[in-house]
Amino acid sequence: QVQLVESGGGLVQAGGSLRLSCAASGRTFSRYDMGWFRQTPGKEREFVAAISWNGGNTYYADSVKGRFAISRDNAKNTVYLQMNSLKYEDTAVYYCAASSSIVYSGRYYSSRDYAYWGQGTQVTVSS
Repeated sequence: QVQLVESGGGLVQAGGSLRLSCAASGRTFSRYDMGWFRQTPGKEREFVAAISWNGGNTYYADSVKGRFAISRDNAKNTVYLQMNSLKYEDTAVYYCAASSSIVYSGRYYSSRDYAYWGQGTQVTVSS
């Protein structure tokens, strides 16, 4: 089992940058593929990015490709989401999630297939 805690959200102007962090508890963090999702009121949770357990594979939603970068540091039990060139439409609550073998299964984009979730961190981009 793993517990996840996000941080790094806040208010930023359009065009600015933020880096989100997701700290995981437990000694088995390196076994898990990790994902970032986001959600706005009244909408379903949306896939943002995912990274394999060893960092060798990364995936992005088309809406953030070229602007966001996911990375991980298994020694620190932490996954990051670097967000650049932020847009108003990036405003959302951002969640990190963990699951084993989800990249291998090809289901990394599906929120329903992740086993563990953090509580979320708010990102607000002012236009």
